[in-house]
Amino acid sequence: MVVKPFSDPEVEITGDGYATLYRRDIDEHYHSTKGAVAESAHVYVNTGWLPVAKAATGIVRVFEVGFGTGLNAALTAEAALRLKVPTEYHAVELHPLSQDIVARLGYGEASRFFADVNAASWDARAEINRYFTLVKANDDFLTMNLPSDLNVVYFDAFAPEKQPEMWSDELFERLYGAMSHGGVLTTYCAKGEVRRRLVGVGFEVERLPGPPNGKREIIRATKR
Repeated sequence: MVVKPFSDPEVEITGDGYATLYRRDIDEHYHSTKGAVAESAHVYVNTGWLPVAKAATGIVRVFEVGFGTGLNAALTAEAALRLKVPTEYHAVELHPLSQDIVARLGYGEASRFFADVNAASWDARAEINRYFTLVKANDDFLTMNLPSDLNVVYFDAFAPEKQPEMWSDELFERLYGAMSHGGVLTTYCAKGEVRRRLVGVGFEVERLPGPPNGKREIIRATKR
């Protein structure tokens, strides 16, 4: 069953000319207002997936916390095809967006696979291109069974002050257990509390430069 969003988000244009969505009910944007595509590419594809993909000898298994608009998945599908790195991409989303809202975002200019990742059926496997397989779960991250042997985690939940339940020690510990040795988790949120929680469950945490004109720092956590 597809669960409806709490409210219909509004489309806003960000600093890089691409759109994002704004949820008025929780006063939160889906992406950085400084640049939606720039943030997605920098924080998740280039900082998370790319280093792992370059060193991989087999399939790279990704798990995204918060499928949202599908932009992270679409950009990763583009990179997987370009670099010819087989990638199995799992994502969870409790409140999938309607196709009407997705169609208004215009991310097809950023990735030819944007429409495909959003059109893919929920709770089923979909081959987006010959190097990228997508499995979207319409489920609750708080209670779902996590995929295993994960090489990369994109942690893209709403901010801790908006969704504190998504940033708990227990959930980071569950993710740590589901990841392979050397696996990396990336997130846009570099708050000290988040870093301490990640360190507390066993990750080695780096603060790295954020995207151009965006947040000053982001986090990459590695399971050693």
